[in-house]
Amino acid sequence: MRRRVKKHLPNAITCANLFSGCVGIVFAFQDNLVIAAYAIFLAAIFDFFDGFASRVLNSTSCIGKDLDSLSDMVSFGVLPSAIVYELLSRSPQIPGIGEYVNYAAFLLAVFSMLRLAKFNSDTRQADSFIGLPTPANAILIASIPLIMLQYDGLSRYILNPYAILVFIALMCTLLVAEIPLMSLKFKNSDFNKNFYRYLLLLFSAILILFFKFAAVPVVIVMYITLSLIQLKFADDTILSRNKHA
Repeated sequence: MRRRVKKHLPNAITCANLFSGCVGIVFAFQDNLVIAAYAIFLAAIFDFFDGFASRVLNSTSCIGKDLDSLSDMVSFGVLPSAIVYELLSRSPQIPGIGEYVNYAAFLLAVFSMLRLAKFNSDTRQADSFIGLPTPANAILIASIPLIMLQYDGLSRYILNPYAILVFIALMCTLLVAEIPLMSLKFKNSDFNKNFYRYLLLLFSAILILFFKFAAVPVVIVMYITLSLIQLKFADDTILSRNKHA
C-alpha cells in the first residue's frame, strides 16, 4: 500500500494542477477573471508540491514528467491566454481590426507550448532555466485581474489594447529567449550558493506584504534581474579562476 501511494502521489498532485487549470478556463470564459486568476495560483501550488513530493519520495518517472508538462500547458498556457483574451475583449476595439485582435492572446499558449517542449529536451536546464518559466509567466498574468480589483483606477491603463498587445509580444519573447534564469529549487542550505535565491524570496515577501498582488510584476522583473546578475558574477568568477590557473 505504501509503495503504491509513493508511486502515484506525485502524479495525483499533478492531476490536481490540471483540474485547477480546467476549472480556471471555465471561469475565464465566464468573464470571472478573479476566480480564474486564483485557479492559476492554486495550480502553481500543486505544481510546486508534485515536484517536491517526487523528490522526497524518490518516485520520478517518464510518465510523471510528461504529465507535468501536459498539466502545465493547460494551467500555465491555455488558462493565462484565456484571461488575456477576456482582457482584450473588455478593451476598446482597434479601428479596422475589431475583435479579431483578441485572438492574439492565444499566442501565449503557443509560446508556452514551445517553452515546455524546449524544457523537456534541453539538457542545459537541469539546474537553471533558459527563458522565462511558464508558471512565472502565468502568475504574472494572474496578477493582472487582481491588480485591477485592488486598484480600480488602473483598469483604464491595463485595458489599453495596444498595451496588451505589446505585453503579449514581450512575454512570448521572454518564454523562448536564450536568457539563463535561476531555478528556485534549493539543493542545499549553503547561504553563499543560494544567496540570490534568498535575496529574491526576502524582497518578494516584503513587497507582497505591503503591495499584495501589485508586487507580482516587480517580483518577476527582480527575478530576471537577479538571474542576470548571478550569471554575470558566475562568468567573472570563472574568468578570474582561468586567469590564475
